[in-house]
Amino acid sequence: MIITTTNSIQGREITQYLGVITSFMYAKLFDTKGLSFKDSFSMSKVYKSGEEGIDAAKQEVLKKLEAKAKEMGAHAIVGVTMDVEVISQNTKLGVSAMGTAVVLR
Repeated sequence: MIITTTNSIQGREITQYLGVITSFMYAKLFDTKGLSFKDSFSMSKVYKSGEEGIDAAKQEVLKKLEAKAKEMGAHAIVGVTMDVEVISQNTKLGVSAMGTAVVLR
């Protein structure tokens, strides 16, 4: 399935707009389990873990969005936007995506 931030798909014609779809999930920003004092002080492992958590959450949100579009009979999702927001004291994020499910010719 094509998932794009643009409102059209080059070389393809949108024949039907099925509606706006959304997906949302929480992601843990920092995983401090197993860090030594030195690791905690440098925060290098924590930052890497946070970045990986955000990337994984983005991919999961897009998978959920794609599943919803397939249920509707869509061939693609256009106009996709993603947002990441801090939910609780810089340790939990909300990751969301939305777009328009469409049928292509």
